[in-house]
Amino acid sequence: MDRPGNDPDYQPGRAVTDRQSASDPISVILVDDQPLIRKGFRMVLEEEEGIVVVGEAADGAAALDLVGRARPDVVVMDVRMPGMDGIEATRAIIAAEPRTRILILTTFDLDEYAFGALRLGASGFILKDVLPSELVRAIRAVADGDAVIAPSATRRLLDAFAHGLPDLQAPAEPAHPELDLLTAREREILTELAGGLSNAEIAERLFVAEATVKTHLGRVLAKLGLRDRVQAVVYAYEAGLVDRRSRQ
Repeated sequence: MDRPGNDPDYQPGRAVTDRQSASDPISVILVDDQPLIRKGFRMVLEEEEGIVVVGEAADGAAALDLVGRARPDVVVMDVRMPGMDGIEATRAIIAAEPRTRILILTTFDLDEYAFGALRLGASGFILKDVLPSELVRAIRAVADGDAVIAPSATRRLLDAFAHGLPDLQAPAEPAHPELDLLTAREREILTELAGGLSNAEIAERLFVAEATVKTHLGRVLAKLGLRDRVQAVVYAYEAGLVDRRSRQ
C-alpha cells in the first residue's frame, strides 16, 4: 500500500515491514483516545533502543488506516474508544495485516472487551497503569511472537467470561475436526496449557524437557493455525478440551 509522507501521524522510513532478526527495530503504533496516554507511552518507548514509535491514532478507524500504510510490528491499542473500538479494530487489522501483533490496553484486570479482543487474535493485554519496564517487555514479547498474559491471568480471564463460550456438553470433535491433526502428546500439552500452566510447569507435570514442550506447542500452533498461546488457550476452551467448571 502507499505510504504518503505528508501524513502527520506517519513517519516515513521508520516502519519495519518484516523483522528478519531480533536486531531489527520494533515498529510500534500507539492507539488511545486520550492524548496524555499516548504521549506518556511515546516518551517511555522513545528512550528504548530498538523500538521506534511510527505513529499514533485516537480511534480504531484511524488506527486501521495508519496500520495499512505503516505496517508496524506491534499496535498498542486501547480497547474502549468512541467510534470503532479496540475489538473491531483488532478484527480489521488482523484481517488486513496478519503479521502485525496487537497489544490491548485496558483499565481493568478482567475486562470483557479485552477478552473479546483476545478471541479475535490479540496477543495479550496490559493495564494502562503498567510500569514502563513492563510496557517495554510486553512489546518486545509480542513482537517476538509470544503472548504477554501470565498463565494465572489467562485462567482468571477465561473463567470470568466462560459463560460466553459454547456448551461443553456437546461433543467437541465434530465442530473442530482439526483436532485430529494433533498427536496425543500435542493434545495433552494443549490441554495443560489451557489449564493455566506455564511451559516449565507442563514440562514438570509430563516429565519432559521444557524445550520439548516448546517444540510441541509450536507444532500445535502451526497445525491449528493459531497465532500464540493466548489463542491456543481460547481455542482449547471453545473446543471443549477443558471443562471450565473444573477451573472455578
